[in-house]
Parts: sequence; structure tokens; C-alpha cells
Amino acid sequence: MKKIIAISICFLTISISTSAQDVLSVEEMNSVYKKEQVLNKNVRQYTHLREADVMWSRKVWREIDLREKINHPFYYPENDGVGYTTRDRKSLIDVIYSAINEGSITAYGNAAMDDEFREPMSQDDIKSIGGAVEELIEVIDWDAVAAGADPEDAKTSILEKKQFDRNSVKKWRLKEEWFFDKQKSVMDVRILGLAPLQEDRDQVNGRLTGSFSPLFWVYFPEAREVLINAEVFNSVKNDAERRTYDDVFWKRMFNSTITMEANVMNRRINEYMVGLDALLEAERIKADIFNIEHDLWEY
Repeated sequence: MKKIIAISICFLTISISTSAQDVLSVEEMNSVYKKEQVLNKNVRQYTHLREADVMWSRKVWREIDLREKINHPFYYPENDGVGYTTRDRKSLIDVIYSAINEGSITAYGNAAMDDEFREPMSQDDIKSIGGAVEELIEVIDWDAVAAGADPEDAKTSILEKKQFDRNSVKKWRLKEEWFFDKQKSVMDVRILGLAPLQEDRDQVNGRLTGSFSPLFWVYFPEAREVLINAEVFNSVKNDAERRTYDDVFWKRMFNSTITMEANVMNRRINEYMVGLDALLEAERIKADIFNIEHDLWEY
């Protein structure tokens, strides 16, 4: 009797362990521990800011070039239009674009002319982002025509889809506002908007022109609700200490170049300076912001 009970317990244990293996998720199968911290993170709210406490502010536009090594975590892994090469993380454009399709984030159009979030994109506009096309084309079944059918009757409609090539997004444009809070006596910055920049192609031969155009704008405080749970690769090669995109932007763990500051003619730097002079002008704007805070202190 004891042997029968022992054998029954053994079979029961094996069946339980087997069923436990069957319900393992893909994420659990690809890691030695279950990752829960990133999925359960909440957005860290900004501290309340009164108008009376802001004694100086300036809007600045900058661009993040994803071809720079420090910015590679924003670009990889690449998406071939079918799926991702990894499941535990996505590129920034994949995270933002997927959230827009799901309705979690609002995309604002006319991005080249309007960066003030005044024109929300419709579903038709979203489907055409980045040159994506869905159209019905008529195709003639020539086998049926050869068999004696009328060409008009042998026509069929096929839905042709051209996917948005997300790998063509090589830069991101940031709109942010720097301000001095006299209540806390600190210079601070808050990002207002994000816009992906796609490489332009010549309409005649399809060659890259070297210029970039914004596809849409997203309001960054709204996007933070999605970015806080989107894991990004840790450049110091420690997978146990990965951050989210919200962490990366909060800690400003990226390199960028200033392309515009608020000015009376609303001009970008490349409209009045080129080459090395444009880079020096960007550095001058950065130095001005630093000096404004520095000059408020007395040593």
C-alpha cells in the first residue's frame, strides 16, 4: 500500500511540473528570472511649477542622431516590417508607432510647419505615415483570357500594401523648454514634444538626398505613459539594470545638437549658418543657457 501511495505521489509531482512548464510564457523562457519591475513602473510626476516662480525660460529644439554610437539604443533592434528581432525591447519608433496605432498616443500632423500640437492625425493619415500605402489595383487574369474569357470579366482587385519602413527613421527632433525656478533655485528642463525624422528620397530616382523631414509630433508628457514601460538596452552591458525610455529621457542619457532656439523670425540655425558655423552657433546657445544659471550665483 505504501508503495502504491509513493508511486502516486511521484506521478502527481511529475504531472504538476510538466503542466507548470507548459504555462511558461515566452518572456520567462528567455530569462532565468521573471521581469516585473519595468512592467509595473509608474510615471514619475513633475513637481508643480507656478508661473510666479519661473523668472526665465527659453524654448529650444534639438535633434538626436541615431547614427551616433551613444544613441544606438534608440534605433535598435531593427524592424523588417514583419516582426522584431528581439521580444524584450523595441526601438523608439516601434514603441511610439505601435502606441499610435493602438490609440494610446495622439499623433499630430503637418509636422514640418506646426510643432504646437494643433492638428491631430486621423486614422487615414496614420495609415499613410512614412509613405505607407494601401490601395486597390486591378489585375487581369491572363490565364483566363487565354482560355477564352473576356478581359473585362477577368479583372480582379488586389489590395496592395506598402509598409512604413521604420528603419528609415535615423533622427529624432525634441522640443523642450529650459527655465529657472527661483523657488528651488535651479535651472531645469522639460521635454514638450518628440518628432521622428525620416530620410528624404529623390522623387525621380529614389536616391537619398541627405535631408530629413519630420513625420509627426507627439506630446511628450502623454507619451511618457507608454515609454515608462518600454525597456531599452543598457549600454554598459548589464541586462539586469536596464532602463526604460522614460528613464533615458529623464536622465538625458543621449547626445544631441541644438538646431533652433526661440527667436523673433522663427528661423532654424541652418537657415542663417552652415557647416562648422552652425555647430558653433549651437554650442553658443548651450553656453548661454549655462551662463544664465551660473551668473545668478555669487562666489
